[in-house]
Amino acid sequence: MSTETGPEETKVSDRGMVTIPATLRQRLDIEPGDKLRWNTNESGALSVEVVHQREGVFDDFEPVDVGQTNAVEAEGEFGSE
Repeated sequence: MSTETGPEETKVSDRGMVTIPATLRQRLDIEPGDKLRWNTNESGALSVEVVHQREGVFDDFEPVDVGQTNAVEAEGEFGSE
């Protein structure tokens, strides 16, 4: 993958780790906890897909009042775990 300034290059460590260049992390919105999915085709070309793993995915939702539940009554009706 290349950027406007040219291709990015990183080195594989002796433990098989690579660093994603900061310019690519910013451009692709890669944050800690995100995953990378590695794929190859029949000719050996490598592609990488960013899988965003965002914490708090329900943070934008407003709470809904569903009324009060009596735990003792619920356990009597549905049983306990």
